[in-house]
Amino acid sequence: MSGRAQLMWDEAVTGYDFGPEHPMDPVRLELTRKLVDALGLDREVDVVAAKPAGESTLRLVHREDYIDAVKAASADPRSADEAYGLGTLDDPAFAGMHEVSALIAGQSVGAAEAVWRGEALHAVNFAGGLHHAMPGAASGFCVYNDAALAIARLLELGAERVAYVDVDVHHGDGVQAAFWEDPRVLTISLHEHPRTLFPQTGWPEETGAAGPAEGSAVNVALPAGTGDAGWLRAFHAVVPELLAEFRPDVLVTQHGADTHFEDPLAHLAVSLDAQRAVQVACHELAHAHAGGRWVALGGGGYAVVEVVPRSWAHLVGIAAGREVAPETVIPESWRQAVYARTRQLGPMRMTDGRWPVEWASWEAGYDPADRLDQAVLATRRSVFPLRGLLA
Repeated sequence: MSGRAQLMWDEAVTGYDFGPEHPMDPVRLELTRKLVDALGLDREVDVVAAKPAGESTLRLVHREDYIDAVKAASADPRSADEAYGLGTLDDPAFAGMHEVSALIAGQSVGAAEAVWRGEALHAVNFAGGLHHAMPGAASGFCVYNDAALAIARLLELGAERVAYVDVDVHHGDGVQAAFWEDPRVLTISLHEHPRTLFPQTGWPEETGAAGPAEGSAVNVALPAGTGDAGWLRAFHAVVPELLAEFRPDVLVTQHGADTHFEDPLAHLAVSLDAQRAVQVACHELAHAHAGGRWVALGGGGYAVVEVVPRSWAHLVGIAAGREVAPETVIPESWRQAVYARTRQLGPMRMTDGRWPVEWASWEAGYDPADRLDQAVLATRRSVFPLRGLLA
């Protein structure tokens, strides 16, 4: 098995563009790649462009009639069918939509194949993580669910157990839906509470279909306003025990950067430094419980200059085995490129000044008056007994 990580990248993924007024600005992908290069991380990974996902691959998760609808809207955006979630405010149709969506999906599938076949121990596709797309509909800025497709491909290749950990601020509803009845896949999502944020799902009581799959879906619904200490406490109170029990063949993680306190679309208060801490934890958990096999994806993130490039550059560095120190000064060449491209001033350092992040472990004690602890306990009580663990 190669010790080098793969970075999945094809410049054409920046064509995933819903238009100038849409919050998912593809400049975030362009600036992330430029920051990876400016930090010299491109020399620490194998940069690989996978082919687009073909129809047989897309059908591992998506219905044929939906794929046909995406193709039709891609050829003529005016024909977009809102019954399939296309042509909506969240998912406007655009020319070439099928092709670029399949390309992004192909990068995540290619990452999964490389890790499973031993061509790389870790693989990153920060253009991926489009976790809201459903088998038969676009949703939440997501057309094809590359995360679910990567997992489905791993199962097709022979993986017996795949764990998926999603730390985007929004519930990973599409991935959960794709494997709701499949006990071979453990989906864990930490997200802002559905009372206050799209997609209004991800309650702790959502634990998988009755029968063998019950207990294979895990949801931690975090109170709005949760900051670094609470976010890390929740992650470590739920994820490590479940992964130790499940013993996945591969760990797939989704690292939406929209938990950040500067993100305009949500209400958590997490710093870049806490995001980095969870990335480090996912890397360590992959080695502890999945033989090191780790597929890491991007996701949401709408502070496209200040947050997203730094967060995902940290992710690439961690996967490459060359972590970027939080105090690292960002190269002036990147900041100049940011200003030339966006007329915004880029950040100065790879930190929000909160490293190291302090948090209290679950074993330190439960506070019944604390809303974060209440949320964690609700999840543990819903799922842990189903997996033979103490709540």
